Amino acid sequence: MLGVAPVHAAPEPDPGLPDLDDGVATLARPLALLLDLPTPVPTPPVEEPPRHVKAPPASVSASRYEQTTGTAELRRQGCVAGRRNVGGLIILDFGKPSWNGHSFGTILFSNRFAPNRDVTRALYSFAVGYVRCLPASSERKIVVARGTSNYAMLLSKPYDAGRAWARWTHGLSRELAAHPNIAAHVSAAAADDLEPDWDRSFRRTGLFLRGFRSFPGHQLLYNFGSLDGGSIWTVRQAYYATALGNTRVVPQIYNHKMAKQWADLTRTALRRYHRAPRFAGVTTQHHARCGCSLKPHDARRALQRSLALHVGPAAANVPPLLTNIVY
Repeated sequence: MLGVAPVHAAPEPDPGLPDLDDGVATLARPLALLLDLPTPVPTPPVEEPPRHVKAPPASVSASRYEQTTGTAELRRQGCVAGRRNVGGLIILDFGKPSWNGHSFGTILFSNRFAPNRDVTRALYSFAVGYVRCLPASSERKIVVARGTSNYAMLLSKPYDAGRAWARWTHGLSRELAAHPNIAAHVSAAAADDLEPDWDRSFRRTGLFLRGFRSFPGHQLLYNFGSLDGGSIWTVRQAYYATALGNTRVVPQIYNHKMAKQWADLTRTALRRYHRAPRFAGVTTQHHARCGCSLKPHDARRALQRSLALHVGPAAANVPPLLTNIVY
């Protein structure tokens, strides 16, 4: 998550040394009087126009809780990310899974139903906006993740909903690949905000994940949830949600307690299954006017320290893939 070429400003005059330009002018005056010539006037230096210095690439991406699937709005959001020259993971969370009697989709954060087809169009529009607004020489790349959650999944067929989520994720990947100029900078994945307190029995969460993982192609899924609620899920259930399949974890680390919860699960998973959750980075919800989350870099350090303290040398390093999610 490229450096900026240094701009060498002209050296400032040393106040301890004589001004050479003034000295030349002083010596020239007596000679000019002898020759009855006008005193030469030093030519003022020509100032160079200020150079445009590009802003350094952003190290923290901005993910979003989406209120709409409108293509113009999503293209604008993508353009904002492109102008920031941001790379890494961008999660667009379109709300909880739903079914309207005809198709699977989500309930947006504006409390409106959005079919999977519209979600895919919105994601593609974001990708187009991102690429169009990247600096011309940028080599930055993002993974745009199709986000949902396990909150209040009132679905009669969560397995089918999960499989559909994977199918539409795969469809977006194919659409991006058909446009090489976009595919050079954007790839697609899925994301799920999985939290024990939202599905205490784990039944619907487990079925959704099983359906998602059943789709051919092993679509990448980022779990950007938490372990809040203590031991609501068994170790086996938490392990299923965080370490199996093509799953990577970018956990919510809003405070040090949340970091320790992930360290505890990692330690237990290593002892019982000899495999730990595969951390890809961290998710935060920091806002200047809200004390509701650690800052992204502080959150990553908190998770790394907690893993080192409670897991020890067996703990893997947490990659610097940082995303801060906002409304």
